[in-house]
Amino acid sequence: MSDPGRDADQAVYGCAVAEVPEPESVLLPGHDVPLGRYTTVRRLLPQRPRRMVGAWCFVDHFGPDDVAGRPGMQIAPHPHTGLQTVTWLVEGEIMHRDSLGSAQPITPGQLNLMTAGHGIAHSEQSPPDHPPVMHGLQLWIALPEDARHGEARFEHHPALPTLRDGDATVTVVAGELGGVRSPARVHSPLVGAEVLLPTGGRHRLPLDPAFENAVLVMSGAATVAGTALEPGSLLYLGRGRSEVSIEAAETAGETRLFLLGGEPFEEPLVMWWNFVGRTHEEIVRARDEWMRGDRRFGTVDGCDEDPLPAPVMPTVRLKARDRHGRTVG
Repeated sequence: MSDPGRDADQAVYGCAVAEVPEPESVLLPGHDVPLGRYTTVRRLLPQRPRRMVGAWCFVDHFGPDDVAGRPGMQIAPHPHTGLQTVTWLVEGEIMHRDSLGSAQPITPGQLNLMTAGHGIAHSEQSPPDHPPVMHGLQLWIALPEDARHGEARFEHHPALPTLRDGDATVTVVAGELGGVRSPARVHSPLVGAEVLLPTGGRHRLPLDPAFENAVLVMSGAATVAGTALEPGSLLYLGRGRSEVSIEAAETAGETRLFLLGGEPFEEPLVMWWNFVGRTHEEIVRARDEWMRGDRRFGTVDGCDEDPLPAPVMPTVRLKARDRHGRTVG
């Protein structure tokens, strides 16, 4: 998925954030961002109070949207560097195409994981005969220094490990949870997991106390660690917890949540448009190479849309910031 939002980027990365102690838990309301011509997402990361959760540096929640008789998601070819993209669907279908030659549809319960490394381009489009509803998550994982210059890679996992514990059904999408590991290849200690509870269901979700963790609700409503949570917000739980209590609301229908966690990512980042780097010069070079069609990003075959042009660089120098938003260097 493309375009973290030019104005939002300046708000998040253009301001220093005072150093404060790690909060025990913070409720972070998201905001709506138009994406392409047909899709609006709720952006949950990055935010000014909380830039990352482990290596997770970007979270968009889209839908559920009625796309019957409409194009659905139509994101033209665009570049990425220094990150992994995670696509997780609850409803709908998206066709992924990239400059490696991948052409892979994804449907609910499956995982598409794209590793940008030094550079890749891809498109994401609902097929013409797509289902009537679209609902899912698009997430980015920042790559650490020892992986971010590597070759691009794409993985499709049609089935993922599932834990059933009392009321809860937990799907381990990335990383490890409860002794179960996803087959997806990641480059830092982390977890991404979907938690499904019936009406009024309860669960104590195990957590790694070395991780910082956060939870979002995709559908339904729940009380998480004593905080009421509905779609549209991210609950940051901090570090040091070995478990978290989840109580689904006593309303019709099931509640679907998503857990994000990971060891705190200590490398300062520069994030701009679709690029994750370390310096202003890296971002400028990536933008210039994309705009002139450099082979670094390759070509996405099978997509009729013209590649997305990069925004104009800001007039101020981009600065590396740590996971708290503080300027580094």
